[in-house]
Amino acid sequence: MAKKMGMELTKTVYKLLKDMAKVKPGESVLVTQDSIGDVSVGEEIVKVADALGCKAMLAWHSTPKGYGALTMDYLPDPLKACVIETDVWIELNDQWLLYSPIWDKAVTNGRTRQIMLGGLGIERIYRNIGAVDIKIQEEFQTLLTNLTKEAKNMRITNEAGTDISFENDPSRPINSEIDYSKPGAHFLLGQIGWAPKEETINGKIVVDGALSGGGDLDLGVLSESITYIVEKGRIVEFKGGKLAKKVKEYFESLDDPNMYLAAHVCYGCSPNAKLEGCTTEDERVWGSTEWGFGHQGPNYTGGEPRIAKSHVDGISLECSVWLDDVQILDKGKFIHTELKELAKKLGK
Repeated sequence: MAKKMGMELTKTVYKLLKDMAKVKPGESVLVTQDSIGDVSVGEEIVKVADALGCKAMLAWHSTPKGYGALTMDYLPDPLKACVIETDVWIELNDQWLLYSPIWDKAVTNGRTRQIMLGGLGIERIYRNIGAVDIKIQEEFQTLLTNLTKEAKNMRITNEAGTDISFENDPSRPINSEIDYSKPGAHFLLGQIGWAPKEETINGKIVVDGALSGGGDLDLGVLSESITYIVEKGRIVEFKGGKLAKKVKEYFESLDDPNMYLAAHVCYGCSPNAKLEGCTTEDERVWGSTEWGFGHQGPNYTGGEPRIAKSHVDGISLECSVWLDDVQILDKGKFIHTELKELAKKLGK
C-alpha cells in the first residue's frame, strides 16, 4: 500500500542500515518499539534489514513509565534477554530503555551496536537522517569534535541566563554521533557529547528549550525556563516557576543522590532538527547545548557506568561557547571560520 513519505522512509532506512550501521548479511537486527509510538518506522527497518540479508525482528511491547532503570518492571523477560544477544539493536522507544541495566550490558558486551533513535516517526527520521548530507555533516562534526578535544577549559552561555564553566578530561571520549559500525552506544547524528570533569562544573544552566525525564517528567517544549544552580558537578538548587518546582519534586521523589550529578554535555548540530517535544530530535537543534543528569553511560567515561535510577535531559537554546577563551559559537551561530563554511554547506 502506498503511504505518505513511503519512498523517503525506505531510502532513509537503507542509509541508516547500509551506510551508517554497515550491516552485513547474517547479522541479527533487533528493533524495540513501545506501544505508544508509530510502528511504521520499525516495520520498515526490519523489512529493509531482511532485504539486506540480516535476521531481523521487531519487538513491539507495552509502554513503560519513565526512563532507564525505571522501565525494568514493565518489560517482558524475553525482551530483557534478547537485547544483549543481537548484533544491532535499534531503539525507537518513546519511554527509553537507554540507561537501563539491560542497555548497560548491551553497550559493553563487545558485540552489540545499540542505536538510540527514541520517538522518531517517519518525518523526524527522514529530516534528521534521510535529508542530511552525511559526508558534509561528518566533516562538520569531526572538526567540532577535534577542536573540543584540544580545549582544556570551556564556558557556555545563552541569553536566557546560562553561564557554566568546566574543564575537559583528555582521557575521556568525545562521542560524535554519525558512524554506527562499531559495538557500543550510538545516538542520532547531529550531536557531539562528552563528560567533563564533574568537580570542575560550576555555574548556572538555564533550560529554556525542552526537558525530558520520562513518565511524569516528559515536559516537552517548555512554557517557562528552569534553572539549575550547579556546584562541583551537582545540582544544588532549582530556580524558576511551577515547572522548576515540578522538576525539583521529581528529583526528590527518586531519592537518589546520583540523579543530581552531571552525566554529560552535548552540542546540538543537526541542520534540520526542530524543537517539537521529541527529546531525541530536540537535543540536536542547531546551536543548542544539552545537559544530562543522573545515570552516566560508559560511553562518556570510557569505564564503568555510574548508576542512577533515571536520567533527565535539558536543552539550552542559542548558546555561545568558548574553548580556552576562543569563541566558536555565538548565540546559536558558529563563527569559527572552518565551521562556519561547513555550516553554510549544510544550509545553516
